[in-house]
Amino acid sequence: MKIIVLLILLSGLFVFKTFWQSGGFKTIENKFQGTTHIIEGLPGVEDITIDQATGIAFLSSDDRRARMIHKQRVKGAIYALNLNDSSLRPINLTENFTQQDFHPHGISLFQSSEGKKILFVVNHRRSGNFIEIFEFRSHSMQHLQSVSDKLIISPNDVVGVGERSFYVTNDHDEGISTWRGIKDVFRIGTGNVCYYDGNKVSPTSIKGVKYANGVNVSNGGRKLYLAATTGKTISIYDRDISSGQLTKSEEIDTNTGVDNIELDTDGNLWVGCHPQLLKFVTHSKNEKSLSPSEIIKLTNVGDGKFRQETIYMNDGSEISASSVGAVYKNQLLIGPVFQRHIILAKMK
Repeated sequence: MKIIVLLILLSGLFVFKTFWQSGGFKTIENKFQGTTHIIEGLPGVEDITIDQATGIAFLSSDDRRARMIHKQRVKGAIYALNLNDSSLRPINLTENFTQQDFHPHGISLFQSSEGKKILFVVNHRRSGNFIEIFEFRSHSMQHLQSVSDKLIISPNDVVGVGERSFYVTNDHDEGISTWRGIKDVFRIGTGNVCYYDGNKVSPTSIKGVKYANGVNVSNGGRKLYLAATTGKTISIYDRDISSGQLTKSEEIDTNTGVDNIELDTDGNLWVGCHPQLLKFVTHSKNEKSLSPSEIIKLTNVGDGKFRQETIYMNDGSEISASSVGAVYKNQLLIGPVFQRHIILAKMK
């Protein structure tokens, strides 16, 4: 009898701890200083990055609910949205991309010293996972290369650091399985980061991450930022530009489920977040179940320190499961993992 009671107590403690760690007790309030506008018709814009020189936003769109729930594989797309154009008309840049099995996830824009604009895209094909490399020219994209490797096993996000080089996060170091799901329940970190130097993919020193997700580099390229969603942290690494080697220098405890990371022109971090992770899981299975959204700003105050503030929070009624917040001047684009619209928020 005592053993049964002990097991019940331990089970209850585990459930309580899981609920607490997932943000179940976190207060959610609708918060934003400004106005918001809904742009309809773009499914699953999981990641967004903006060319700060032109105001053109690149949107990674994939109907992953159709793929996950209904087992339909509708071709995804990369859209361009000119934030200096009042029409706000998204343009499909990959409509003529010959790879029909195109399901974009994380994206990154790299601009070379010669002015080339290279877009890196995580692509989940039936045959495996790839990083697609495009060059953006005159409102169109030319496909340059597809990179695959046994180390790119569960890619989530990518950041370009050269015309053919990039870092990629694996949210797990193994494919989908029951065992992987059990590890997630117990918050066992198996995520990692790999580096492609233009010739081969190599592991970095980063491993054992609790759901390695968004990744980005500082404007000068000497710092790498990594989001751990279930770990609720953003880690900062010193980056050796010549070798690509990474050395951890800081870790920010955000107390929210961090996803994609974008930067503004001042080097501040803007992060799409899932403040209540269990509601995100429910939302992924049922579109009628709302998942709160949050966009945080981490202001660089010097000496590797950042000040955190919530810029946008919503109970999920305006947008559910925000995964990215990308800023251009006073405009903030917010994208979700599953829903078929994005938010253009204008900050005061």
